[in-house]
Amino acid sequence: MPPTTAIFVADTSDSALNRLSPVRRPSPALRPLPLPRYHPARPSGLLIGGPEGPRELPSKRGSGCAPSLHVKDFPFGTSRHLSMDPMRNSAGSTSGFLGIDAGTQGLSVIFTDHHLKILGSGGAGYEMVPGLLPECYEQIPGDWERALGLAMAALRKDLAAQGIPLAVAAIGISGQMHGEVLADASGESLGPARLWCDGRNETEAAELTERLGVKMPKRITSARFLWTIRHRPDLARRTAHLTTPAGWIAKRLTGQWRLGIGDAAGMFPIDQATLDYDQTRLADYDRLVAIQPGGPFPPLADLLPRVAKAGEDGGALDSHGAALLGLPVGTPLAPAEGDQPAALAGSLIGTAGQVSMSFGTSVVANSVGDRAFQGISRAVDHFCAPDGKPINMVWIRNGTTPMNTVVGMFGLAGAGTGSHAFETLMPLVLAAPDDCGGLLALPFMDDEPGLGVQRGGTALVMGLSDRNATPGNVARAMLLATIFNLRHGSDLLAAQGYPRTEIILSGGLTKTPALGQIIADAFHTPVTILSGAAEGSAWGAALLAAYRAAVLAGDSRDWATFLDSHHSGQPTRFLPRPAAVKTLAAVHSRHQKLLAAQAALDAAAG
Repeated sequence: MPPTTAIFVADTSDSALNRLSPVRRPSPALRPLPLPRYHPARPSGLLIGGPEGPRELPSKRGSGCAPSLHVKDFPFGTSRHLSMDPMRNSAGSTSGFLGIDAGTQGLSVIFTDHHLKILGSGGAGYEMVPGLLPECYEQIPGDWERALGLAMAALRKDLAAQGIPLAVAAIGISGQMHGEVLADASGESLGPARLWCDGRNETEAAELTERLGVKMPKRITSARFLWTIRHRPDLARRTAHLTTPAGWIAKRLTGQWRLGIGDAAGMFPIDQATLDYDQTRLADYDRLVAIQPGGPFPPLADLLPRVAKAGEDGGALDSHGAALLGLPVGTPLAPAEGDQPAALAGSLIGTAGQVSMSFGTSVVANSVGDRAFQGISRAVDHFCAPDGKPINMVWIRNGTTPMNTVVGMFGLAGAGTGSHAFETLMPLVLAAPDDCGGLLALPFMDDEPGLGVQRGGTALVMGLSDRNATPGNVARAMLLATIFNLRHGSDLLAAQGYPRTEIILSGGLTKTPALGQIIADAFHTPVTILSGAAEGSAWGAALLAAYRAAVLAGDSRDWATFLDSHHSGQPTRFLPRPAAVKTLAAVHSRHQKLLAAQAALDAAAG
């Protein structure tokens, strides 16, 4: 998925939304995916802000709720710290780790050796439930299980071609966060699951934010369930278990309702003192539920899965799970995690002060904190790292697309198209002065909820003259506008004294690594690009499996220390340049004034 939500619409109670699809009907196009190959890292200067991976959801703009999602390739296995040598180690080891990642468009599996080098992979896709209204996204949980079987078959074929046996010491699971998977008392699914991108519970999220005194984003699972209570009360009364896609897969493999703390934080707020669901807020939630018509409804605490941290017991394969995966009964599992915590693991980020910053079509900055965020800000969301450390997420919808559009526009004017335009123009962007010759920009080609920008189509460039109207200046100004918008949320964290010691940069922007210098200067923080520069939730899941196996073997290291032990490769680092930091501080001040005038400019444009 885009790093966080990508759908922001008004709530609707149209009767059509209450339609449930048959529980066991498979999606129309459950299919195996071609195995990806791991190519050497591309040279800099290529297309920036390319596809976001398996969770990139097409913009539907009223086109209906069931687009045909054709996944050509998954980036699983391309963890940034791994060697990108296309030749995989055919020697293998006697046992390794299985990483499973259930994304929005498909499921991927990887198998690593005991050094966490990827040996093989497989994948299968699935569709959305068809025929729903716009902004409604549902999938059938049974499709995830069938995709897992297909992906495992593809993995076995991949390994067999290399002569590598599949011997698994432990299993990790990652999945799209914030879904609503409902099950009855017998553990059977009660119908299609609503996904992170489903837009039906904005009203409930706003109400819960005000009532509970903590940011409850629209995508959080408990807001979804409040919507279900109000709009599908019969279904809510039958619900005995509430979990996420990763939690559902773990249940089907182990028979147990457990969930990693990072994914659990995407269901309901976590109390940092207990590293469990916030009991005071649970009681307040239930008081709200108690006055809803159609009850009584079960207490939320009775429905939520048990919380577990990295290294703790995530269950073990039961007979059903063993048959599905073709592995021995009793194979241990790490606690199933959400894709964001798993991606942090795959980026080897676990120490307070580290920030994972992914620049692509949208931009997300996940900051590891040393304490809980105080107050409520529409610009900052909250969840947990796999060990329970607080994570503050700042998400910007308008990422590199505005700059890409400018580059493409100048490309049409003579610099070529596609990658050739970027190869031609990116040196001009890098050579442009730090202040872009005095240009300022607003990048709002789409709306920007975290900044209160209600609609797109309001991007602009200001300050053009015959001295600064160059392709490099204009494109760089657009990039700086995106960076400054991201700083809005990051500065809120800095104002509360949260540490920011290092930015680990990933995403499409790293295809031109030298752009990392602009990030370092704008944030006055060192930037690191690790080798490979593409995080992978499946590899993060395998890493979680390795940690679970290590703990079972008596390893006493904590999660952050375990992550540190797996750094390898030669990172690229950029230190802030004092003169550029000073220049960009002045530009940022001017940008803030322009941003404050955005609403008036929007109104003037009609």
